[in-house]
Amino acid sequence: MASIQRLLDIMARLRDPQRGCPWDLQQSFKTIAPYTVEEAYEVADAIERDDLASLRDELGDLLFQVVFHSQMAKEQGAFDFDDVVNAICDKMERRHPHVFGDASIDSADAQTIAWEEQKRRERAHKSAGVEHASVLDDVPLALPALTRANKLGKRAAQVGFEWSDVHGAIDKLDEEIAEFKAEVRQHLCLQADAEEARAKHESRQHERLAAELGDVLFCVVNVCRYLKIDPELALKRTNASFERRFRYVERGLAARGKTPQQATLEEMDQLWDEGKSQERRDS
Repeated sequence: MASIQRLLDIMARLRDPQRGCPWDLQQSFKTIAPYTVEEAYEVADAIERDDLASLRDELGDLLFQVVFHSQMAKEQGAFDFDDVVNAICDKMERRHPHVFGDASIDSADAQTIAWEEQKRRERAHKSAGVEHASVLDDVPLALPALTRANKLGKRAAQVGFEWSDVHGAIDKLDEEIAEFKAEVRQHLCLQADAEEARAKHESRQHERLAAELGDVLFCVVNVCRYLKIDPELALKRTNASFERRFRYVERGLAARGKTPQQATLEEMDQLWDEGKSQERRDS
């Protein structure tokens, strides 16, 4: 493991109080955390692009983040890189008793169930003696909102808080959309009111609109969970589709000597539909 030791030595040198890098010496867990998240996203992006050369580099960047956090923890006497490695080794062995023990699991679905049960026991052990412990306690706040909503729904479902099938989730989505539409109508009526009345109620109305729309999004995530669709990945693919089609619109307008600002909505819609049809023919 000479390569790992080389990386650990580089990190220690960067944090050396006398000979280290001024920028690295100023960092803390909180200042480095955003870079850690960014590097994880860049790993996912390289995978999405099927770029193995970039994946190698991005995995290195992500590993460096682990080493950076471990070095700062070592300086505080909390833990070091070896402790991190041993902790994950222990966890993997504990969560794979069918590989490292005598348990028998014969399918991926059965393993998923066993994995979640083991995690449940670990959470129960951690929360032993804690007043008002919740099955939601360790769902990270820093997760992207769609991903966290999905995890919250999964946790609640583990204790029976879910519909019997996807139709219940869809009915709930319809209900929340209806409530959101009602709030929008009320919001539009408010805009037509006198200036003084609007100023008085606009902020509160906006908060209610945001809350209702949040309910709609959460219900969409629940539908995704029932259909075994990753909402984050689904939206990521839709983002890519939107970008691809809008770029087609821009190129089409440029061929006509126009910019989007100079075009009508009808022209852009026509090109959008044209690009969409072309994608379907090519797929």
